[in-house]
Amino acid sequence: MAAQQIIQVINPNTSAAMTHTIAQAARAVAAPETTIVAVCPSQGVPSIEGHFDEAVAAIGVLEQIKAGREQGVSGHVIACFGDPGLLAARELASGPVVGIAEASMHMATLVATRFSIVTTLPRTVIIARHLLRQYGFEHHCSAVHAIDLPVLTLEDGSGLAQEKVRERCIQAMQQDGSGAIVLGCGGMSNLAQTLTRELGIPVIDGVSAAVKMVESLVALGLSTSKHGDLDYPVQKNLSGQFQHLN
Repeated sequence: MAAQQIIQVINPNTSAAMTHTIAQAARAVAAPETTIVAVCPSQGVPSIEGHFDEAVAAIGVLEQIKAGREQGVSGHVIACFGDPGLLAARELASGPVVGIAEASMHMATLVATRFSIVTTLPRTVIIARHLLRQYGFEHHCSAVHAIDLPVLTLEDGSGLAQEKVRERCIQAMQQDGSGAIVLGCGGMSNLAQTLTRELGIPVIDGVSAAVKMVESLVALGLSTSKHGDLDYPVQKNLSGQFQHLN
């Protein structure tokens, strides 16, 4: 019998609607014995669309990691495609921490030799390319496409953003020669299964991919190595607004 797991899924922005979308995607793929705890910070940015947003959001991520560790969760998912605060979170956490960009890129290389990414604003194309280089997947990615709409249009009920994602996915399949497509935003997590059926190729949602990776790591008894740079943070007294992270 598999052991019970509790996986904390962190939406780094403050959107309750997007947190709900992400939670649904996580629970849809989680094993029966896995409990998903979806959270978001109470303060920060309503959406993450640049380096400044990521820097602000990283503090909220660390607050949630600390809270999850104190609650005894098995592992954590950072559900923003920029993977904000990922390495700092791995220092702070006792269980494994997986970001959705890193997870989806790994998954894509297991099912195709080349993949494309569909993201939100054009500026996030550059951020996605930085992550491809950082994670070592630059030569596996054929192209990065933007729907040229803000993140929160995925939650406005109009359906415009969802249709734009669909159009860009079809474009990527037809023009890039890619065998798989990675959805480059946590708010797109509820589109992957429908698009996979329609296009006939793997369309990968990073939230689902990260949940399954955390489940696997926990089941294997593996967590972030504390030998070297990802050891717990050096103990020191944080001051001012950061005291609560002590």
